[in-house]
Amino acid sequence: MLTQGNLHGYQLDVIQHLIDCPRAHTFADMGLGKTVSVLTAFEAARLAGDAERLLVLAPLRVATTVWPREPGNWQHLSHLHVQPIIGTPKQRAAAIQRDADVYTVNYENLIWLVEQHGKKWPYDWVVADESTRLKKPSGKRFRAAKRVHKLPSRWTNLTGTPAPNGLIDLWAPTYLLDSGQRLYKTFGAFKGRWFDENPYSYKIEPKQKADDEIRECINDVTLSVRAEDHVTTEEPVSQTIRVELPSKARRTYRDMESSMIAELESADIEALNAGVATMKCRQLASGAAYTDTAGNWERIHDAKLEALQSVIEEAAGEPILVAYHFRSTAERVQKAIPSARRLDTHAETERDWNQGQIPLLLAHPASAGHGLNLQHGGRRVVWFDLDWDLELYQQLIERIGPVRQRQAGYQRTVYIHHLVAADTIDEAVIDRLNGKATTQDALRQAMRQQLTSLNTARA
Repeated sequence: MLTQGNLHGYQLDVIQHLIDCPRAHTFADMGLGKTVSVLTAFEAARLAGDAERLLVLAPLRVATTVWPREPGNWQHLSHLHVQPIIGTPKQRAAAIQRDADVYTVNYENLIWLVEQHGKKWPYDWVVADESTRLKKPSGKRFRAAKRVHKLPSRWTNLTGTPAPNGLIDLWAPTYLLDSGQRLYKTFGAFKGRWFDENPYSYKIEPKQKADDEIRECINDVTLSVRAEDHVTTEEPVSQTIRVELPSKARRTYRDMESSMIAELESADIEALNAGVATMKCRQLASGAAYTDTAGNWERIHDAKLEALQSVIEEAAGEPILVAYHFRSTAERVQKAIPSARRLDTHAETERDWNQGQIPLLLAHPASAGHGLNLQHGGRRVVWFDLDWDLELYQQLIERIGPVRQRQAGYQRTVYIHHLVAADTIDEAVIDRLNGKATTQDALRQAMRQQLTSLNTARA
């Protein structure tokens, strides 16, 4: 059994799984130390002559800061050199020429990297951190990954949310492991075997026993580690704060909802299709609407701002993390609360938050959902703008969530406040987020059997 000082038992299980299974899924909850586990497994494989260069695909912030910073936190990894492949094409071209043990690249630059190397692929282990970024079979990122997926001897899909939108998300990442051996060689065959598609609504539903059968197909290459099995934690306190739209804002909202046209003071806005209308309704529910493609926006109401102020008062000085989706929201909050700061790419912002120097931190889930450790700065999240993406929703919450709080030594309850505009699309978004969690949780629960079998075999 591989051992390393200061690593938890479940991390040793992940490490052994990665060593024993060259092409594998690792489903590990947020906050369980996936990064150090992967690097330790890589170091063991490197010393055994089974790997030489590791490439990590990750969200931009994670590729830029989290992976390069991790080796310095561990004595047994401190010698590893991590080289980010980011920046301009010229900077990226220079980066891939530098000698390193680990290379990191953001998903947006994966296509460029594949074109740059072609069949002369220099990485013998690829880790897709937050591998659901490759879940779309028709997506450019998946197609780029598919071109090179056979070239490395090892490929690891790493995520805490393996099926954020249901079992349908599992085909593409699994294909990158085995070229379709387990879940069919084409996405069409996969859908036809385990899903029913409504020809009118295009809604896809899993067939009876699909979850059991799909799980059985990937069980031999999958390890699932759940926080609840290893970290003493409590459920966060979740609060829905319903806000009523002012009458004028309500009329504007209803106009957009019913006719896809709304009259504002500065301009009329028109949605060309139902998707755009849905986005406009979300904007109106939050309090502002974009009036053109240049990014200009008009204030509609302050109902959510007032609700946020109430949460601030209730928190009695505790720092608060505010999740937003629209730039107009961030600008409005900063104007109303001058002490608020936006989470950016500067390391000092994260440091200042964790040192208690930022009373209100504005974070966009797409840039703050992965890799950040924000638990030292506070325990309250306010969702100002609600979005459909379950993965980003869960990831952002866990930046200060119960698991990270306990691991950091804090015995305190986490609070999640949702600002929901009454009788608007906000309520549908909350319902959908809650519904999406069911399939994924069932999948993850079942995958725990892999860990149980592993431990039994070692006993």
